[in-house]
Parts: sequence; structure tokens; C-alpha cells
Amino acid sequence: MTVDLATAVRMIAAAHAEAEKRSILVSAAVVDAGGHLVAFGRMDGAEIAGPVLAVDKAYTSVANRIATSELATLAAPGGDLFGLHTSGGGRFVIFGGGVPVTIDGVVVGGVGVSGASAAEDEACALAALRCLG
Repeated sequence: MTVDLATAVRMIAAAHAEAEKRSILVSAAVVDAGGHLVAFGRMDGAEIAGPVLAVDKAYTSVANRIATSELATLAAPGGDLFGLHTSGGGRFVIFGGGVPVTIDGVVVGGVGVSGASAAEDEACALAALRCLG
């Protein structure tokens, strides 16, 4: 499976619907297995950093095949991946909101959400995954 445009748009809608339930404003991005942007959506009034952070969270989750929230601990001082956030041209994000899209154990894409707390961003990203079935 690949993450095509129709799927990515559904995922963004699901992330935005979760944000609406929580009364928060977010940006959501979906990337393919190569980390290339497939679709992006910014809710009216969402923070201005979202267009960069949401895309980079999605990219980070694909590149590392792990949720960005899990990277927070791994990349902290003393962690196995300490300093990760300084690599990749500063593109790696090490706080919650990015999750890989995995089908049958294979990472086929990623979703990133930004605009609220890291936990809320991750909840919206997980809602995007749930819409896949």
C-alpha cells in the first residue's frame, strides 16, 4: 500500500475532526514512505509554525520508523539517539505529534500534527491513523 492523495486527505480530515472535538487548532501533514509531502491542511487560525512542524513531524516519523513522542526520550541527554534533533539539517522533531503509517510491518508513510500540546498533537495524529480502518 502507498499513501495516495485521497487517503492523505481523509487522514487530514480525521486529524482536524479530532482537533475540533478538543477545541484546538492544528495543522496536519501526510508524507509517503520517502518522506515526501502528499497532503497538508491548516485549520483557520492555527499557529504559523504548524506548516513547518507538521511536515517535519511526519517526515521524522517515517525516517526513524517511530512516533516522534518516543524519540523525545531516546534523543534526550544520555539517550541512545542524543543529538538526533541536530541532524538532518535540523529537520528531525523529537516531541509528540508525528506517527508512522505502518501496513503489515512496513512503514508506508507518516502523519504529523502541530498546533497544540505534544499530547494533543499526537492524539490528532492517531485519529488520522484510525481512519485507515
